[in-house]
Amino acid sequence: MGNQPAKQDKDRDKESDLIRVRIRPEIDQDLVKWLSRDVKQLCTFVPKKPHAIQPPDHEIEYMRLHGLLDLDLDDPDLTHLLK
Repeated sequence: MGNQPAKQDKDRDKESDLIRVRIRPEIDQDLVKWLSRDVKQLCTFVPKKPHAIQPPDHEIEYMRLHGLLDLDLDDPDLTHLLK
């Protein structure tokens, strides 16, 4: 009864003394530079003059019928946003 000391395996002690080394393959540094440059270009791309996009008429009608579109696209206050 009571707590007993844990039994230690002799095989387990031998395994814990081993040093495990993981070797990874060489990475071409030119490839890494090329990929990092491309990822940077993709992530920082911003169009110079973005154009406002208006959805097709059938989608606008669908959104109005189902109450999803609460904005009036002909509102003069919103014309500067839709140009």
